[in-house]
Amino acid sequence: MNLAEKLRMITSKPKPAPEAAPSFTDCWQRTRVRPLDEFPELSSLNSKNLMLMQHEDLPSPFLPGKVLFLDTETTGLSGGAGTVAFEIGAGVLTKDGFAVTQYVMRDYPEERYMLEKVLERLDECDVICTFNGKSFDIPLLRTRFILNRLPTDVLDKPHLDLLHMARRLYKLRLKQCRLSRLEEEVLGIPRVGDLPGSEAPARFHQYLLTHDFALLDDVLFHNEQDVASMLALLSHMCADYESPERIGHQEDIFSMAGALDREKHVRQSRRCYRLVPSGRLHAVSQMRLADSHRKSGEKEKARDIYLDMIIRHEGGAEPYIALAKYYEHTEHDLEKALEFTRKGLLTLAEPTLLDPPSVQETRNQLQYRYDRLQGRLTRKGQ
Repeated sequence: MNLAEKLRMITSKPKPAPEAAPSFTDCWQRTRVRPLDEFPELSSLNSKNLMLMQHEDLPSPFLPGKVLFLDTETTGLSGGAGTVAFEIGAGVLTKDGFAVTQYVMRDYPEERYMLEKVLERLDECDVICTFNGKSFDIPLLRTRFILNRLPTDVLDKPHLDLLHMARRLYKLRLKQCRLSRLEEEVLGIPRVGDLPGSEAPARFHQYLLTHDFALLDDVLFHNEQDVASMLALLSHMCADYESPERIGHQEDIFSMAGALDREKHVRQSRRCYRLVPSGRLHAVSQMRLADSHRKSGEKEKARDIYLDMIIRHEGGAEPYIALAKYYEHTEHDLEKALEFTRKGLLTLAEPTLLDPPSVQETRNQLQYRYDRLQGRLTRKGQ
């Protein structure tokens, strides 16, 4: 066999068939049902308590089983059109427990299938609940729905964002209101061996390189815990608003009173102001309680609170100033108004180099009031 014949034999060997392109027809999903005894405060989850916590209207009747607890794990943390939710957890209350369904796109072509399933869940719910979802999860999903030519109106539903609710209640005490910190400090359930959410994007990129699905196990565990913690936190806060007497931290009671005051829940805010125990926040609470009565025309009740503060040596010059105004403008008793102004000046004592500008300003205002009242009394006696 000559060389030409050998070459013909080599080149005539059949080429291996190309690998078949992967077929993408669905996404990965699983559902786990957590027992209801993990959420002992569910009985407080109702529209009455929720409306104390936020001002957005809720459907009537409000059904806890129609709230969709939603959390995403993404390919990046900055948002934007290039960020994709590669995993989405959706939890709902059922008669059998809290069912958490998780959807994962195993590659980018599966994104649409995942989003379609989440869209169905959103279509079935009345209310969406997230943690920081108003700023992150919902805008991200809206962008991905648009890019996949899916309707976005399912996202336009009443939205309970637990981050904002938690900040109103716990920021004064905790400073930081990350979900993991709230779990530990509020719910008393610290996480052990949990994958930080910031590491989820790197895990997904590792998975894409290796196709080892086990790399996502920690991400799925973290996401499921986030979804379950949202239900636990929401029902816990509802129970606190329902029975503020049970709250063990004065900062939380004070914060709740302020939040209720801002939302015009007058009766409930006064209840909380009265519950603030003796301590650094008690005087501020009493002043706010008195101001609440004064603004609603109950000036005698406000006066009594100011007088009680003076007996307890609380509030510095503030109750004296309030009483000076009361006796001048309501009782038209200039002598009493002058007397409380004088006592207010005495509480500020002598000025020091360490006084903040606000103290000197208050001192100047009181001195101006004292001189003005004294002048009125002098003219009245002539």
